[in-house]
Amino acid sequence: MGDSTWLALAVIAFGTYLMRVAPLYWMSRRIKRREGNSLANIPVWLTVMGPVMIAAMFGTSLVPAELTTITWTATAIGTIATLLTWYKSRTLGLPVLIGVVVYGVVVSFLG
Repeated sequence: MGDSTWLALAVIAFGTYLMRVAPLYWMSRRIKRREGNSLANIPVWLTVMGPVMIAAMFGTSLVPAELTTITWTATAIGTIATLLTWYKSRTLGLPVLIGVVVYGVVVSFLG
């Protein structure tokens, strides 16, 4: 990879880090200023932000980059595999791994 690729990856990594750390840092300072370290001071919008972001990423991942029959089929089968794995394991990592592998296998065999 060239220098520009590494620079782009570093900027993306730093931006992702800031998006995660800035709210955490802001809230920890706010909680310390108010009545000690009580979790009751966390605003409601912050508690729902994580699930909303996960739902948004899930929604965007359901539409393939290339709109072909193969990618739509692979997306459907991968989604079903992900949901079945989640239903069986009730974890987060394994269903994502299985869904990505199934998607890749379907695209490889049909493509």
